[in-house]
Amino acid sequence: MKTLVAIIFFLNSQNVLSAQTEPLSRIHVKGNIFVNNHGEPIVFRGFNTSDPYKLLSDKQWNKRYFQEIKNWGANAVRFPVHPANWRTLGKDAYLKLLDDGIQWATELQLYVIIDWHSIGNLKTEQFHRPSYKTSLAETRDFWQIIAKQYGKNSTVAFFELFNEPVNKGEFGSCTWAEWKAMMEEVIAVIRTEGARNIPLVAGFNWGYDLTEAAADPITAKGIGYVSHPYPMKREKPWEDKWSNDWGFMAERYPIMLTEIGFSGEEEKGAHIPVISDESYGDAITAYSKQKGISYIVWCFDPDWSPMLIRDWDFNTTRQGKYFKQALTEKK
Repeated sequence: MKTLVAIIFFLNSQNVLSAQTEPLSRIHVKGNIFVNNHGEPIVFRGFNTSDPYKLLSDKQWNKRYFQEIKNWGANAVRFPVHPANWRTLGKDAYLKLLDDGIQWATELQLYVIIDWHSIGNLKTEQFHRPSYKTSLAETRDFWQIIAKQYGKNSTVAFFELFNEPVNKGEFGSCTWAEWKAMMEEVIAVIRTEGARNIPLVAGFNWGYDLTEAAADPITAKGIGYVSHPYPMKREKPWEDKWSNDWGFMAERYPIMLTEIGFSGEEEKGAHIPVISDESYGDAITAYSKQKGISYIVWCFDPDWSPMLIRDWDFNTTRQGKYFKQALTEKK
């Protein structure tokens, strides 16, 4: 009898393990929403990791980290891959990091966004910091490699082509037509590899403004658009301004806010444009819910501001407390 019980327990445990590692339903674009294989609408709520290379250095790139993100109510996680770290670690070693993260995400039923995390002007090759330095050639090469590796992996639902494009001031000029052509070129590279992931395209003003995208959309089907509406991008009241700057696009395309978040003025790392309070959290979560817009909060790390956690015991910061509650209560 004991032997039979042990066998049944073993088989049940294997079934649980199998269920946890089943492929996630592939995500598609249908009109202005994301849907799964059954055509059911999916709205994403989740958190940004810090760069996987940074987490590896901190000895925190492990399933425990992903489990905590899941415990906070997430159904998605975004990996910001910095060009400098991609080069430093090397393609093969970095892909191994991503492989591990994607496996843990799959086991926990978390969708993944891979983000080429640069800030600046891809045309002039002027960037905000050395870690963001890249080129159109390297960007194309990165996405070709990623498309070959994960193009048919349903956990990796999204490819965010370039984090925050800037086309003014010290970064030099780039027209929307020029930016659009570059993004269409990258999408073509990805799709030539047969990849089925959804490309996400950001507008100018540090990934905030989608007005030019509305006037001259990307010539590609099955894509989404990105905005990063941090609280100081506009003054209160936010809602009408958000609608004018990017929210109106949700009527035509799926929108994902791949970075939101706030920091109290008194907190470590507080800086423009993230300083605010819980009123911003209330506004952005309510606005997103009303319009069916997905959002990913920055950042599940005790060092990268605005931080969600204070330490590697996952004690919350001010915004961490807010968004943990928001996601677990499914705001």
